[in-house]
Amino acid sequence: MSFLWPDFLWLLLALPVLPLLYAWLLRRRRRAAVRLSSLATVRAALDRPSWRRHMPPLLLLLACAALLVAAARPVSRIPLPWARTTLILAMDVSLSMRVRDVEPSRMVAAQAAARQFLRELPRDIEVGIVTFAGTAQVAQRPTLDRAVLAEAIDSFQMQTATAVGNAIVVSLAELFPDHGLDVGEMTFGSQRAAARSLDEKPKVAPKSITPVAPGSYKSAAIILLSDGRRTTGVDTLEAAKMAAERGVRIDVIGLGTADGEGTHPEGMAIYLRLDEPTLREVARITGGIYQHAGTADRLREVYQGLGTRAQVEMRETEITAVLALLAALLTLAAVGLSVRWFRRID
Repeated sequence: MSFLWPDFLWLLLALPVLPLLYAWLLRRRRRAAVRLSSLATVRAALDRPSWRRHMPPLLLLLACAALLVAAARPVSRIPLPWARTTLILAMDVSLSMRVRDVEPSRMVAAQAAARQFLRELPRDIEVGIVTFAGTAQVAQRPTLDRAVLAEAIDSFQMQTATAVGNAIVVSLAELFPDHGLDVGEMTFGSQRAAARSLDEKPKVAPKSITPVAPGSYKSAAIILLSDGRRTTGVDTLEAAKMAAERGVRIDVIGLGTADGEGTHPEGMAIYLRLDEPTLREVARITGGIYQHAGTADRLREVYQGLGTRAQVEMRETEITAVLALLAALLTLAAVGLSVRWFRRID
C-alpha cells in the first residue's frame, strides 16, 4: 500500500490522546456524586457487563483511525472488474493449423477453445475476430452477439504463409479506425501508392500519436494465437511496438510443437517451428503474457485463464472512499450500541 498524501499519517500520533482523555473522563465520573433512586438501579448497574461501556468508545477510536488513514489517500493493488470493453481474437489460419499433434487437429482445438472462451466471457464485452495466414483480415467486427462470433469461428478458411505482424496491425486498425493504419501501405509502401487508380478515394494519413505506457489502454486488448513464425508481411515486433505505443495489451498463445517438423494430413512434410522468442517478446513489449499450449486440454486451460484475466484484474486503486465508509459504519455502530445499551449517545 502507498499513499498520495503521506504527510497526513503524522496525525495518527494524536490517536493515543483519545484513550487518555477517555480514561480521565471515567475517573472524573467516579469522583462525582451519583444519586441512585432505588436498589433495583444498583442491581442493574452491577449486572451490566463492564465491557459494554467501553465498546462504543473503542468503535469511535477505530473510526477516527480509519478517517486519518483515509486523509492520506491510500492506494492499493486490488482486484477490480475489467474495465476493457473490446477484445480482438487474432487467430492463425495457416495450413500448419491442420496438423494433428493437438487432437483432433490444431484448428479444431483452437476453434473449440475459442467458442468455450466466448461462452464464459461476460456478455457486456465486445469481441472481434481477425484471422491471418499470408494476409490478415477482419472475420467479424466487434460485437456482443456470441452466435455471430461462433459462426465466424466455424467459417475459418486456411491459407499458406504466416503474417503475424499483419494480424496485429489489422487488429489495431479495428480498434483505432481514425489512426489511418493500413497494412497494405506498411507492407508495399510507395509501390501500392503508385498502383492506386486516380479515382480511388485517398487513404487516411497515419495519425501521429503520443506514446503511452504499455498496457495502459483500458478499453481494449488483443489475444493472439499462432502456431508458427512470420514468413511474410509486417515485422512482428514492429507491429507489437505500435500496439505498445497505444497502450494495447497483447496476450499471446503459442500452439503446438515448439520446434521440428511435422506431417500435413495429406502426408506432405511442413515446417512447424514455433517462434517462441518473438511471441514472448510481443507479450513483454505490450504488457501481456505468453503461454504455450501443446495439447487441446492445455489450450482450453489457457483460454479459461485469459477469460478470468479479462473479468478481473489487479489495479492500483485509491481506497480513500472505502476507509471513509468504514469509519461511517463504525460510528453508526458506536451510536447504535450506546443507545441500545445505555439509552443515550454520550
